[in-house]
Amino acid sequence: MRKQPDDYVIRLLATPGEAPREDWNELLAAQDQPTPFMRHEYLAALHDSASATAATGWEPAFVTLWRAGTLQAACAFHLKAHSYGEYVFDWAWANAYEQHGLDYYPKGLVAVPFTPVPGSRLLARDDRARRALLDALLGLCRDERLSSLHLLFLSDADAATCSQAGLLARQGVQFHWLNQDWPDFDAFLASLAQDKRKKIRQERRKVADAGVAFRALRGGAIREADWDFFYRCYERTYREHGNPPYLRRDFFRRMAADLPDHWVLFVAQRAGRDIASSLVALSDEGTSPQAAYGRYWGALERVDCLHFEACYYQPLQWCIQHGVQRFEGGAQGEHKMARALLPVKTRSAHWLAHPAFADAVERFLAREGAGIDGYLEHLEGRSPFRRNGA
Repeated sequence: MRKQPDDYVIRLLATPGEAPREDWNELLAAQDQPTPFMRHEYLAALHDSASATAATGWEPAFVTLWRAGTLQAACAFHLKAHSYGEYVFDWAWANAYEQHGLDYYPKGLVAVPFTPVPGSRLLARDDRARRALLDALLGLCRDERLSSLHLLFLSDADAATCSQAGLLARQGVQFHWLNQDWPDFDAFLASLAQDKRKKIRQERRKVADAGVAFRALRGGAIREADWDFFYRCYERTYREHGNPPYLRRDFFRRMAADLPDHWVLFVAQRAGRDIASSLVALSDEGTSPQAAYGRYWGALERVDCLHFEACYYQPLQWCIQHGVQRFEGGAQGEHKMARALLPVKTRSAHWLAHPAFADAVERFLAREGAGIDGYLEHLEGRSPFRRNGA
């Protein structure tokens, strides 16, 4: 515990569970871009399930600012021993450090483990508290002699605070779907260009002709057996790509117990047998969520175009039926544009302790940013929606 300017008291928490849940969630709800992935229950489940701990390269040191016994600001800070599970890639920076005989790890990270969803990261009661939180983070990184600090997938308020503090800005691209209040999936298809409509219908027909049907389960309707089946699919898909899954089965068990209404599970069935599933998260508005987030999927059998049906068409159809206004498709994936997910910028901020490397990274980010702007301009000319009645 130590004092910060403006009489804030800094407390570092060794586990998410040390943070008061109600205070944390109340602070989150007051931010410009809250998401369920910054809820106390979600962060605690990542740690308590042993998915994100020091043993897996995610050592928590959550930073909190207090005044008069009231939580004023907080963030999920980790000491990282690697760059896996972040989705904002700095491997080249780490390699450059190594080539010069310098240690890049451990580094400081403000992010949600394994979750590339833009949203509020620096939870604060006001702009002054947010800046004080960032200053505390930078002070901690200097005290611990860390190579760098990285804040990923930031909200507008976070990005503005980081810019004012002189951190280096980095842009990325994701693909999000926005509901135009279509009455049904057919109306949505009718808004697309002919070639996109044709492609989607062909892909859906292949899945239907293979005898695959889906059911959607939300909240308490997702039984433990359904969660078990989902995890079999999720784990199988990771291992087919040569990696163990980031998330343990116990993480999803905790989600079922602590945040049940934030999940929709789509289960594919053929010949009376479940063969695949996808899991979508929902924002915090209860029965009428405004956002859905495509998160995980897996399959036990191969069916042509099953991935597109499970991860895009079924969730989009569900969003239309339930009035959900936005569907975020996760990291990367230009192919998502053909499914009417449009490009949006994501933002991160970075501080590097070594002056020469900070200068080199700043030059790199300027070049990369110009490339991102050109890429977005190119993508904007490839809208999947109808033009001039086509």
